[in-house]
Amino acid sequence: MALRINIPPLTRALLVVLVGLSVVYQAASYRQNKSADSRNPRGVPWIALTPQLSIYYPWAYITSTFAEKNVLTLLVGAATLLYGGKYLERAWGSAEFGKFLLIVVLLSNVVASCLYVLLFAITRADAQAWVTLQGSIDLQAAFLVAFKQLVPEHTVTILKGVIKIRVKHFPAIFLTANTVSGVVFGTHTAAVLAWLGFLTSWTYLRFYKRQPDLSGTNTGGTTLRGDASETFAFAYFWPDLVHGPVAAVTDSVFNLLVAARICTPFSAEDIQTSNDHANARGEAGLPSLINQGSRRGGSGKREEAERRRALALKALDQRLQAATANRQQPGPSAPMPSTVGDANPALEAATGKKDDSTMV
Repeated sequence: MALRINIPPLTRALLVVLVGLSVVYQAASYRQNKSADSRNPRGVPWIALTPQLSIYYPWAYITSTFAEKNVLTLLVGAATLLYGGKYLERAWGSAEFGKFLLIVVLLSNVVASCLYVLLFAITRADAQAWVTLQGSIDLQAAFLVAFKQLVPEHTVTILKGVIKIRVKHFPAIFLTANTVSGVVFGTHTAAVLAWLGFLTSWTYLRFYKRQPDLSGTNTGGTTLRGDASETFAFAYFWPDLVHGPVAAVTDSVFNLLVAARICTPFSAEDIQTSNDHANARGEAGLPSLINQGSRRGGSGKREEAERRRALALKALDQRLQAATANRQQPGPSAPMPSTVGDANPALEAATGKKDDSTMV
């Protein structure tokens, strides 16, 4: 019986690229350290991104994300791609998933490279001149943001239930850990990439990614642009205690961007529809990624289609109930029917008399 690999095609290809580039990078680094040029601070710029040399190796803006420094980070990166990629590729499709990865990887590395070039221009420090940007830390942050959007209330249990954490708290924990590590242990490149991966993915999912309008009530077309739901606002990535201050800052920034015509404000219809989608996604939950590997045939695709259909039906049902409730409410100026002088045939037939009463 042939072995069936139940991994979506793009995720499978990226796993191969990750392992291949990481092995090549580590082999090249080992050979360079053993050579006479071991004091060369330039690393392996044709795989990992060195901002000062990126003009000669522009493909490094992509390959650097899939070149891990050691076996431990390689295992973490492979697990991220395997489990996160399997779910997101099935939820969005290969084309949209690939677009999401390309935007996050490219923009995060370009912005990080510009930041370190600017820092070198200010400080003239050699350490900033030849810094190496690499690793899938930006993808890890982006995947956590995507899961925060899709299944924020799903609970992850660790150590047989000793630790329980909801998915919506993982981005803040991840960013805090990388920021503290960057300050204490000097892993500032990882902290920078983590924050850029977070900001890039959230901006794309919040304002630009197109998704189907499952409710069918959006008058602008069959798709929605971005996610205007309240629970996916920037402030909701942080503890409740700081929601107010964070919202005040982000709202001010957003208003400036709207005034500069860089961003477009969401309509009330977009917000309501996105809230309906968010509620439906929260009740649908997160399917088991581990059990998917043991299922045969196209059951994964069928279950995903059923999940989408259930979300669409739930959102449509909520809209129909709201419309029915609005129609049942009597208008304030609706005229009362009058039957003055009208004969009641049923009463006349029963009593033999005409009904001259008035109905109020």
